[in-house]
Amino acid sequence: MKSKLFLIAFLLISTFGFAQNIEVSGKVNEVATGLPMPGVNVTVKNSTVGTVTDMDGNYTISAPKGAVLVFSFVGFKSLEATVTGPNVTVSLQEDAKTLEEVVVIGYGTQKKKEVTGAVGFVDSKTIDQLKPVKVEQALQGTVSGVNVTTTSGAPGANLSIRIRGIGTNGTNDPAVIIDGYLGDINLLNPNDIESITVLKDAQAAIYGTIAANGIILVTTKKGRKNSKTTFSFNTYTGFQETSKKMNLLNATEYALLQNERYANGGKALPFPDVSGIGVGTDWQDEVFNKGVPLVNHDLTISGGGEKITYSVSGSHLDQEGIIGGNKSSFERNTGRLSLTADLTDKLKLNTNATYTSFDRKNLNENVLGSVLFNAINTPSIYTPYDANGDLTVLPSGGAAPGSNLGIEIINPLAQIENTYNYYNLKKLNGTIGLDYELIKDLVVTGRVGFNTQNARQKVFNKMVSYGGKVFDNPRSSVNQNAFQDNNYSFDLYANYKKSFAEAHNFTITLGMTAYKEWGEGLYATGFDVPNNDIRNADISLTTGFSESKTASSYKYDNRRLSHFARLQYDYKGRYLLSGMIRRDLSTRFGPGNQVAYFPSVTGGWIISDEPFYKQSKAVSFAKLRASYGSLGNDVGFGDNKYIGLLDGEASYIFDGQLVQGTAIGGLANPNIKWEEARKFDVGADLRFINDKLEFTADYFIDTRKDLIIPGIPVSGIIGTYGPGGQNPSINAGKVENKGLELALTYSDKIGDDFSFRTSYNVTFLKNEVLEVKNGTGILEGGGFGVGQPAMTRMEVGMPLGYFYGYKTDGIFQNQAEIDAHADQTTINGSVPAPGDIRYADLNGDGVVDVKDKTNVGDPIPDATMGFNIQLNYKGFDLAAYAFASLGNDMVRNYERDAADVNRSNYLLGRWHGEGTSNSVPRVTTGNTANNVFSDYFVEDASYCRIQNVQLGYTINNNFTQKSGITKLRLYVGANNLYTFTKYRGYDPGASSGAPLSSGIDFGFYPVPRTYLLGLNLNF
Repeated sequence: MKSKLFLIAFLLISTFGFAQNIEVSGKVNEVATGLPMPGVNVTVKNSTVGTVTDMDGNYTISAPKGAVLVFSFVGFKSLEATVTGPNVTVSLQEDAKTLEEVVVIGYGTQKKKEVTGAVGFVDSKTIDQLKPVKVEQALQGTVSGVNVTTTSGAPGANLSIRIRGIGTNGTNDPAVIIDGYLGDINLLNPNDIESITVLKDAQAAIYGTIAANGIILVTTKKGRKNSKTTFSFNTYTGFQETSKKMNLLNATEYALLQNERYANGGKALPFPDVSGIGVGTDWQDEVFNKGVPLVNHDLTISGGGEKITYSVSGSHLDQEGIIGGNKSSFERNTGRLSLTADLTDKLKLNTNATYTSFDRKNLNENVLGSVLFNAINTPSIYTPYDANGDLTVLPSGGAAPGSNLGIEIINPLAQIENTYNYYNLKKLNGTIGLDYELIKDLVVTGRVGFNTQNARQKVFNKMVSYGGKVFDNPRSSVNQNAFQDNNYSFDLYANYKKSFAEAHNFTITLGMTAYKEWGEGLYATGFDVPNNDIRNADISLTTGFSESKTASSYKYDNRRLSHFARLQYDYKGRYLLSGMIRRDLSTRFGPGNQVAYFPSVTGGWIISDEPFYKQSKAVSFAKLRASYGSLGNDVGFGDNKYIGLLDGEASYIFDGQLVQGTAIGGLANPNIKWEEARKFDVGADLRFINDKLEFTADYFIDTRKDLIIPGIPVSGIIGTYGPGGQNPSINAGKVENKGLELALTYSDKIGDDFSFRTSYNVTFLKNEVLEVKNGTGILEGGGFGVGQPAMTRMEVGMPLGYFYGYKTDGIFQNQAEIDAHADQTTINGSVPAPGDIRYADLNGDGVVDVKDKTNVGDPIPDATMGFNIQLNYKGFDLAAYAFASLGNDMVRNYERDAADVNRSNYLLGRWHGEGTSNSVPRVTTGNTANNVFSDYFVEDASYCRIQNVQLGYTINNNFTQKSGITKLRLYVGANNLYTFTKYRGYDPGASSGAPLSSGIDFGFYPVPRTYLLGLNLNF
C-alpha cells in the first residue's frame, strides 16, 4: 500500500513539474551596438538542455518557470537570466579582458599578456564617447606618454602628436599605419575606427626608418561572419563658441591709460575729456561668432556569411569657424569599403578602401597681422563701420588721438571680408591583401597599400587699400595651385608559429617591404582680375603681366626597400623574449649611406604565472618587461641633401647682356645619413583585486643622435651666399628624453544596474640637448616682435627650443635703486627711469648686456596627465575626460608695441608711483627697454582642460525591437567644456608644432567649445 501511495505521489509531482515547462523565446543583442548576435549558446543551468541563436539573434528553448538561462559567447561576458515568462531578451557585454588579449604590434598580433613593449590602446567605445571631430583628439589624455596639441582651433586645422617628447629639430610626428599602409590619421572618420595602438618604445623597431617618433597602428571596422545585414546610423549636431576671450581695455580704460602714457612721455594728453567715451567696441565680439553650426552624419552597413564579411560606410562633416563663419570652414565627406573573403580553406582575401574629399577655407592666423592679432590690438575707441556704412579704415599715425597704430594693424572685419582662400583635396587609399596558409601554422601574407591624392588651391588677393598699411594690395591677383601626391607599398611576409614539448613557443616573422612616394605640384599667379571680383578670379581671365616669374613647381620621387625579421619566444608563457632587426635602404641619402640596420630586443617575465607564486586576490597578475633598440628617421629635413641642385639664382653676362639664371642652391653633403633613436624602456604591468585594478609603470630613456642640423657655416668663397644659396646640412645634433609613465585603471560593478570605470595616467618628462656640432654649439629659431633677435635655442644642456632672453628682477621704484643697480643702458640705449623693468646682472660684471641672457622658460611640459571616468546605470551612461599639462611656458607675442594699440587690462595694475607695482612696468611713449624679450613676456601656460562630457540614454530595446530597431541611444555632450589656467592668451594648449617655435603665441585661434545633441540608431 505504501509503495502504491509513493508511486501516485511521484506521478503527481512529475506531472506538476512537466506542466510548468514553458516555451521561452527571445533575442540576444550586443550591448555596445544593440545589434543581434547569432551563434550565442543558450542553456538551462544545471541541465543538458540548450540551443543556439539564429542569424537574427533569436532563440527558442523549453524551460520551467524559475529556471536560470545561461547565455555565453566567445569574447563576451556570460549572462544569467531567470525565466519569469515566455520572453527573455538579453544583451551581452564585451569582455574587456578578452578584448585586451590581442593587440596589433606590426606585421602580426600578440596577446596583450605577452606584449613586452610599451603599448597604448584606444578602442572604438572610447572614440565614440569622445566624439572627436578629428581622430587625433581621441589620444589626448587617454594614452600615457602621448601629447596632442592644436596648431589652431580653425576647422580642419592639423594637430601635432608627440610620443614621449620632442626628439629632433625636424619632424616629430609619429608614423601612422592604417590597416597595413602608411596613411594620414587626420583624414579618417572617427566612427570607422575599431582600435588605435600606440607603439612607444623599441617594439616599433619592426618599422625601422619611420619609427623613431613612434608608431600609431589604426585598425578599421570590419563585418562579422554569419550575421545578417545591419545598419548603424550616427548623427550629431551642435553649435560652437569661443572657449576664451582675452581681458582687453574698454574705450574709457584705454583713453585714461593713453593719457598717462603720453604724460609720462612728456606729451600732451590725447583725451582731455573722457567722460563721454564709454566702453566702445569689443573687437573680440565683432570677430567671434556665437552659435556656429557643426553637423556630422555617418551610416555603416555591415554583415557577413560563412565565407564573406563586409562593411560599407559613409560620413559627412560640416563645420563652420567661430571666426569668419564661412570664410573659415571645413567640409569632409568619406566613403569606406571593407571586404574579407575565404576564397578557399587556406586562402583569404582582405581589402580596405577609403575615399575622402574635403573643402577648407581658412583665414590668416598665428602670425603678425592675423585676424585675432588685429582684434587684440585695435583700440576699442574705433567702430567697425564709419559714418558712410563702410568698414572703418584704421590710421597709421598722426595727430588724432589713438591714430599711431603703425602700418600693421588693420580692421579685422575688413580683413575677413577681403580674404578668399580655398583648398580642396580628394584622396583614395587602402589595402588589398591575401593570406595563404602554406602549411600548418605557416601563413604567408602579401599586401599592397596605396595612397593617391589630388589637391587644388585658389587664393584671391583683392585690390584693396587699408590706408597705407603693409597689407595694402595695389593690384589684384589670383594664385592657383595644384598638387598630386602618391605612394604605394608592397608587403610580403610570413608568420610561423610552433610549440615544442608544451613549453617552448615560437613565432617567427620574416618579410620585406617596398615603398615608393612620388608627386608634383604647380604654382601659378595671374594679375589684374576683371572687376576685382572673386567671381572672375581665374588665371584664364586675368589680363595683367609681371616682370618676375609667375609660376613655379616641384617634383619628388623617393623609394625605400626594407627587409625585417622577428623572433618571439616564450617558455610556458612565463618567460618572454622578442628580437627584431630591420634593414632599410632609402634613396634620400647618397650611395655610401643608403643602408641602415635597426635591431631591437624586448623581454618580459610574468611573475604571477610562476609555480612559487600563490594565487592572490590582492595581486592577480604581475609582469616585468624591458626593451632596447635602435630606430630611424629619414623625414623632416628635405630631400636630396647629398647632391647639389640648381635651385638657386644667379646673374650671368652673355654677349654683354645681364641675364638672370639658376645656380646651385644648398651646398651638398654626400655624408648625410639617417637620424637614429636609441630607446630604452623598463616597465611593469600589475593587476589587483581580481583584475578590477590595473597599474602600469614605465621608465624610459630616448636618445636621438645624428640629428640633421641645417646651415652649417662654411667659407663664402665656395658660393653659398648667392640668392637661394644655403650652407650644407650635416648630422650634428643629439637630444635625450627621459621620463616616467604611470597609468591606473579601476573598474567594478555594483549590483545588477550600476557599473563604472575610471582611469588616470601621468607622464613626467625631461628633455635635454646633448650635442650641437655646428661651430657655435647653438641653433637659433623663433621670432619675437619686429626686428628683435631670435629668442629660441637648441643648445647643449638645455631643453630643445627653450626661450633665451633677459631675466627680470622687479621694477625700479626710485632713482636710488637705478643708481645702485648695474648699468642696463647697453640693452637698447635707453636710460631707465623709475617704473621701468630691472634686469638681472647674472654674470655680476656691473653691466646688463647680451652676456646676461639666459633660459627664461621652455614650451615642453614637465608632466602631462589624463583623467577619465565612465558610469553606467540601467539605460543611462555618463562619460567625462580631462587632460592636464604642467610646466609648459608660452611667449605672449600677440601684443604690438606701437604707441596707440589696445592693451590687455592687466596693465591697469602697472607701476604709477613708488610701491604701486613690482611686476608691470609704467606706460610711456618714451624709449625704454621694457619691450625687449625677457621673462616678462613668458607665462606659465599650465592648464587642466575638461575635454569632453557626455550623457546618454539607451531606450530599452523591448520598446524599440518591434519596429526593427535594435538600439536607440540619445545623448547630449560638450567638448572643450572648460580650461583651468592662469595663461592670459586664448589657448594654453596650442602650439605651432615646430620644435624651435612651438610656444610662441601670436594670438592662437582658440579651440571652440562645442555643445552636441546626438543619436545612435542601429537596425
